[in-house]
Amino acid sequence: MDGPIEKVSRVPAEIRNAWAARHGEAAAERLAAAEDFADAIKEATIPPNTTDTYAKGWKVWQRFCAEQGLPETEGSRGALVAYVAWMLHEGRTTPGPNGTRGYAATSAHSHLTAAIVGLRERGHPASKDDHSEARARLEAIATQLAKGGERRGRGKAPAADLEGLHRVAAACNDSLTGRRDQALILTGFHFASRASEVSGLLLADVTTHARGIKVAVVTGKTRRSVRTVAIPYNNDEPEICPSRAWERWLDAYGRTDPTAPAFPRIDRWGHIGGAMHPDSVTAAVTRVAQRSGIPIRWTGHSLRSGLATEGRKNGKDPVNIAKQGGWAPGSKAMLGYMQLADEWDDNAAAGLRRSPRGNS
Repeated sequence: MDGPIEKVSRVPAEIRNAWAARHGEAAAERLAAAEDFADAIKEATIPPNTTDTYAKGWKVWQRFCAEQGLPETEGSRGALVAYVAWMLHEGRTTPGPNGTRGYAATSAHSHLTAAIVGLRERGHPASKDDHSEARARLEAIATQLAKGGERRGRGKAPAADLEGLHRVAAACNDSLTGRRDQALILTGFHFASRASEVSGLLLADVTTHARGIKVAVVTGKTRRSVRTVAIPYNNDEPEICPSRAWERWLDAYGRTDPTAPAFPRIDRWGHIGGAMHPDSVTAAVTRVAQRSGIPIRWTGHSLRSGLATEGRKNGKDPVNIAKQGGWAPGSKAMLGYMQLADEWDDNAAAGLRRSPRGNS
């Protein structure tokens, strides 16, 4: 922060006045400028997908305020509670898959967070008590709806599995797109990728080694997602070996510029474009899975949940699974994926049989 900073933006006047009373006008201006600088650093380091989510959520808040005749900059207790009730009952502009006009509880939580963040960024923070009560009411209303038979949202992404990977690998031909899709899915599965992480990879981020490849993941949500992941050659099942799939794709791709996207867009005529958007990554995973005859609909997140479930089935250490996928140790999300394996393989209702006669 070199030199004087003259512009003061979002620091509320009452805070600046308090600083001025304690330290003088010049110091107050400098403190306010430092706050703005901190905000700018924060905004510059927020992942783009998070920024997009907040922007979309703020628009939902704006629509609610416009419909209800409420000011956008007042996140009072009543306004926030009314907001969550509105979202769960009538907030959608078009009916969802089940015909309801209300958001799923997970979407409502995201939009509520976006509203709270947006209010704070605009200098009108909601109190902790007020938004805590709004979250509590959201949970209570969502529970009532569920008890009444309402089922909303898509649920968890189905986990990719090894059998499905074999089908996918066989369904990808030797065309440019086929080799890209095969490498994308096999590599993405083996580092538990998010769609945004795949789309953000550059050629420089994937390096070949004697025992496989290493992927430098730098587009995740948390500091644990900024990681380098080793993916060994799979000599037992070479058909689904991500390292071999990457080498085949690299040979077909033909690019050597380290700043080129690892997985670019490819049009129907085979022309190579820029990096794939995360939605395009998800579409590619879904398209190839459907073409390969997988009976459940894979999404981009299926690759992420798939490594956790298959790692669990194969007895891998949860600590190592967490490192590979960039989860925090003991992550609830990771443990939730593992439960998808346990609910069938370690099930209290599985294999029940009568005891021999005479035994209690």
